[in-house]
Amino acid sequence: MGDYRFRWDIIPQNLDFLMTGLQQTLTISAITLCLAMLGGLVIALLDMSRFGLLRFVGVAIGEVVRNTPILVQLLWIYYVLPMALGINLDSWTALVIGLSIYSSAFIAEVYRAGIQAVPVGHREAAQVLGLSPMQSFSRIVLPQAIRLTLPPLAANFVQLIKYSSLGAVISVTEITRRGMELSASTFRPLEIFTFIAIVYFLICWPLAMSIRIWERRMSRR
Repeated sequence: MGDYRFRWDIIPQNLDFLMTGLQQTLTISAITLCLAMLGGLVIALLDMSRFGLLRFVGVAIGEVVRNTPILVQLLWIYYVLPMALGINLDSWTALVIGLSIYSSAFIAEVYRAGIQAVPVGHREAAQVLGLSPMQSFSRIVLPQAIRLTLPPLAANFVQLIKYSSLGAVISVTEITRRGMELSASTFRPLEIFTFIAIVYFLICWPLAMSIRIWERRMSRR
């Protein structure tokens, strides 16, 4: 390190190249969060189903996904799933599918906690008013549960931004992959990956702080 000469000018010279990767990172994270919110709701409803088979399916999906490494899941989806199903699956789609499934398993727990936190009296009142179980859930339970789960869902978005960097392993051109490509051509990994780490921090840290403040305010209500 004593003879190493820093060349931070490599960053502004290649900023556009790196920022296209950041755009991919944020796009992947946003799309994945939307899909994971839907998938998590499905898994949560399966977990709480009164039918044993559906409940078993929901629990099994959640346990398998939560207890295996996400990197292994991504590699399985990218390399094994196309072979098993005989389909062509590009790296971008594989990453979105993998992150969506992984996040769905954790968001399902968030939803379940939110649904169970809704007072039983509210459901009973809905029944007294003549609402069907489906109407009671969609009009009374779900809106309250979603309000309670918003801070944890936002926290999942922060996690997704960081997990999206795993796309570099399967050649998705998000910002980490862009950094790897730039480092290979310029031989400046120290400057490049330091800059990428700072970018992740400047995105994730303010979001994490905002979520903590949000949770404190909600806990006081």
